Amino acid sequence: MSSLPEGYSYGPWHDGPDPLAPPVDLRAAMDEIGQDVLGGASPRSALEEVLRRGTRDTAGLDELTRRIWQRRSEIQRRHNLDGTLAEVRRLLDEALEAERRELFPDPADDARFREAELDALPSGTASAVRELAEYEWRSGQGRENYERIQELLGKELLESRFQGMKDALENAGPEDVERINQMLADLNVLLNAHAQGFDDIGERFAEFMRRHGEFFPENPKTVDELIDVLAARSAAAQRMLNSMTQEQRDELAALSQQAFGDSRLAQQLSTLDQQLRSLRPGEDWSSSGRFRGNEPLGLGEGAQAMADLAELDALAEQLGQSYPGARLEDIDLEALERQLGDEAGVDARRLSELERELRAQGLFERAPDGSLRLSPKALRRLGETALKDVVEALRGKAGERETESAGAAGEPTGSSRPWRFGDMQPWEVSRTVRNAVLRTASADGTAVRLDVSDVEVTEIEHRSRAAVALLVDTSWSMVAEGRWLPMKRTALALHQLVTTRFRTDALQLITFGRHAVPVDLAELVGLDGTWEQGTNAHHALLLAGRHLRRHPDAQPVVLMVTDGEPTAHLEPDGSAHFEYPPAPRTIHRTVAELDRLAKLGAAFTVFRLGDESRLNAFVDLLARRSGGRVVAPDLDGLGAAVVDDYLRTRRR
Repeated sequence: MSSLPEGYSYGPWHDGPDPLAPPVDLRAAMDEIGQDVLGGASPRSALEEVLRRGTRDTAGLDELTRRIWQRRSEIQRRHNLDGTLAEVRRLLDEALEAERRELFPDPADDARFREAELDALPSGTASAVRELAEYEWRSGQGRENYERIQELLGKELLESRFQGMKDALENAGPEDVERINQMLADLNVLLNAHAQGFDDIGERFAEFMRRHGEFFPENPKTVDELIDVLAARSAAAQRMLNSMTQEQRDELAALSQQAFGDSRLAQQLSTLDQQLRSLRPGEDWSSSGRFRGNEPLGLGEGAQAMADLAELDALAEQLGQSYPGARLEDIDLEALERQLGDEAGVDARRLSELERELRAQGLFERAPDGSLRLSPKALRRLGETALKDVVEALRGKAGERETESAGAAGEPTGSSRPWRFGDMQPWEVSRTVRNAVLRTASADGTAVRLDVSDVEVTEIEHRSRAAVALLVDTSWSMVAEGRWLPMKRTALALHQLVTTRFRTDALQLITFGRHAVPVDLAELVGLDGTWEQGTNAHHALLLAGRHLRRHPDAQPVVLMVTDGEPTAHLEPDGSAHFEYPPAPRTIHRTVAELDRLAKLGAAFTVFRLGDESRLNAFVDLLARRSGGRVVAPDLDGLGAAVVDDYLRTRRR
């Protein structure tokens, strides 16, 4: 039996999403979206809310954003920016102390003179370092510390502009410093040529990278990519300086002249910063941050902290998804994992997958105006839920829509029954002859004769067709009083009933606020509540009449859901006139339009939401004029009341 091959190891999966992770739960997510939509949210806001909340196994955008702000706060709360200055001061103090210890035993006048020089040093760190540039150290430790100061300043200055440079210069010698100075000089020449628009900038860039590419681990492919990388880091360094006190900035400016003991480095970096600011003015060069912690950061670490803060701000904007055209694919997953760890990247990928799959499954579609709305597939699912709730509310009520006999205009059911006196249905010939044959078959030689008992007629059902107009009030009071959700549920339930069980009926949904508008179900479900004064029942009744006249062969039914008396009417020029309290002509035109519907024989029902005396008086007037009725359901019973009234009217 062969043994297993050696050299295998097991560990967590780091190469992208876990291939063994369970798929996203689309059904649960769609149920949540449906609940939010039925709760009055638009489809877009419902989808965004699910992504913000996340799922049972995945952190949402809100949680990721909270971690982003927590991480940002920790950086500023934990650190301060005087690390380089503090380290230079420490090295300088140790150098001076070591030098004094070396001079103290020496009785010579030269030792006393040197002590006097040290005592006369300025109190400022930068001034003292500058004064000691030509000092001949007696102490080995003092000389070493002073050289470390010069080396530290050079490394920190370069690290603040070139990420990773500090580690690369760990054991740098004079020749390395010279190479860096040459690189900076060539870089400034290249950027100047680019700014002037030289035609051979591509060749210049290629030659520069051939000579100095080792200093740029980002491996930029063009001069513009190189500028982008350098400008982002330089801007972070400038923001770090902006975050310091003026005294700290002055100290650093003076100390930078001592970097590597060569003032050329500071001059080249200053020229580089000026060119980058000119080439990339859109970078953030002016903001600052407040650091109030106890852990000091050097110049390079401070620049990295400012870069991290900028990256965190960008991630917060991406996670907020508040800009036009925002998609979860916009999130920089590498930056997110850098700041919050691999787990945050996995959560963001799963949210992006959830959004992508919800769209791919056809649950959302783009409206003609570019907005997001629920697809017919999603609407059917929501409609089933709404109708199920209504059926539960209606359970136990008697009455069926279909009747066994309703005249010659009915449709065959596919079965037959014995004829009864008065039946006008056509004979079912084959069944009638069969009955006669079976009845006379036992009599030998007897001819087949029909008897009235043999006759069967075709069983038919009356399937009358209705033209239904559901008018729903969308004025602001419907939103303010919590009636928006029941209105949408009612429309969903009625639409589902008509499209699944009464498919020959013609249903028209009409919304009315300042104006009335015919809408399809997707538009109504996705409708956001807006501040709009006016209840234009006149316009709604006018559109209802237009719908009924398009179906003259159908039984006309008008159902109106409203919580206010009419305060607007349509003028001949198409404009809406609003007035509160209602103007007499608004009432007159509304009632006149209702009279026209009554002449069509329309069954009219008003579902009154609210209990104001003026509203009660008005809807009672409408009911008397039209021979209709008024129903005053509570909000939870609105859907059941509308569906029940529709079925009652159809049975009648």
